Amino acid sequence: MIYLDNAATSWPKPKSVVDAVSDFMTNVGANPGRSGHRLSMEAERIRLETRELVAGLFGGGDPFRVIFTPNVTEAINFVIGGLASKGGRVVTTSMEHNAVMRPLRNLEDTVGIEIVLVPVRVDGTLDIDAMERALEGEADLAVVNHASNVSGTIVDIADVGRLARKQGVPLLVDAAQTAGCVPIDIKESMIDILAFTGHKGLLGPTGTGGIVFGDGFDCGRLPPAIFGGTGSRSEMEYQPDFLPDKYESGTVNIAGIAGLCEGVRWILDKGVDEIRAHEVEITGRMIRRLSEIDRVKVIGAGDARLQTATVSFVVDGMDVSDIAVGLCDDFEVMCRVGLHCAPRAHMTLGTFPKGTVRFGMGPFTTIEDVDNALKAVGAVVNGR
Repeated sequence: MIYLDNAATSWPKPKSVVDAVSDFMTNVGANPGRSGHRLSMEAERIRLETRELVAGLFGGGDPFRVIFTPNVTEAINFVIGGLASKGGRVVTTSMEHNAVMRPLRNLEDTVGIEIVLVPVRVDGTLDIDAMERALEGEADLAVVNHASNVSGTIVDIADVGRLARKQGVPLLVDAAQTAGCVPIDIKESMIDILAFTGHKGLLGPTGTGGIVFGDGFDCGRLPPAIFGGTGSRSEMEYQPDFLPDKYESGTVNIAGIAGLCEGVRWILDKGVDEIRAHEVEITGRMIRRLSEIDRVKVIGAGDARLQTATVSFVVDGMDVSDIAVGLCDDFEVMCRVGLHCAPRAHMTLGTFPKGTVRFGMGPFTTIEDVDNALKAVGAVVNGR
């Protein structure tokens, strides 16, 4: 089997991730911050260590400014819902995932926010001049995905951060596709809020994700979305106002966080630069050789240096679903097809409404995997 669906969920996971989840469930199992016994204290130690590793990975200073959520979608919803005011203005791009577009459309309908969609070129690259013009007016928030989950095209987020900081607009970055795969420094890129998911490039379990607040972002501007028990200040019937408790109510997925801890540790030990170099190599090979197959059109910038290890393509005269069935049933190549929960991106790229075939490679994808997948595409396209 050749697994090429890492843009949805990374697999396989490092053995240390699997072992950490098993060890927690077998030997710890307690709720962090809720009891005085040693198992609860060990659970809290694991959670704190994970905060520290995540903060270190993204250039954050204070581990308590790392907030855990069940996934990046909830993290994005929380920030958008908390910062977008009635009748306010939110700047975003035409390449966003529905994790961004659906909460924005809901607020457009319910409280009348104005959504400013900055145009993106047909190759998926951002028009930075258009972004600068959009940010010149007053805005509650700017939301930009670091890389498209369709074309893989990477945004120069430091350029966006500089423009947003100049205008005093908080910048929320959706790093679902880049966390763990592409170097990110929230200070250097002037990112106010980074939303991440644990189950993709961070190599952790599903049901994990969160937010990293930049040191300069005033968390007093962002109210909690959920209120309840935190294990702290239990004598109060009001939500604590200190981090991370202000935003973490209820029992967290601590078994998943234990796995996430080891996923991030594996990345730090390996080095994001080394992971990135490997993915650029295999992505370049995939793009070049896909483009040589008759009737195949690769979507996006066509340059591995400008994108993640996600490569989308279409085949003239063939339905994307038929291609995926052939790849899976005849060659054991696992990929994703369709709109990938990002219809606005497909409208921009010219692949709406049928979508694309998407190969999502990862740190464990080999050159041999790439070559065998390419042979399978050639066979499916040519009916062999």
